[in-house]
Amino acid sequence: MSVLLKTILLLSVSNVFMTFAWYAHLKNLNDKPWYIAAFLSWGIALVEYLFQVPANRIGYTALSLPQLKILQEVISLTVFLPFAMFYMQQPIKLDFLWAGLCLVGAVYFMFRSM
Repeated sequence: MSVLLKTILLLSVSNVFMTFAWYAHLKNLNDKPWYIAAFLSWGIALVEYLFQVPANRIGYTALSLPQLKILQEVISLTVFLPFAMFYMQQPIKLDFLWAGLCLVGAVYFMFRSM
């Protein structure tokens, strides 16, 4: 498996956990004190780091730091969209498409020299 594919897969899993750690408490723990949500989110974030750290170490063997960052941002928004739609039941607006197109441009400029 290529370095890029391993990095993408690990960052994708990492971002699923990250997204839940950052936002799921808004739906599930809204009636609890903030510190309970913070501790539970911290526990989820620990799992996220178990995927994110190896992903970045593997990715850094073939990608530059800016390439890793842009890759992570694209994956993050790719994970966030279904999370927002299906889990948080948020309406999707055309602005998501425009933001995604801007990210495609960012990916192009970061990876065009590869």
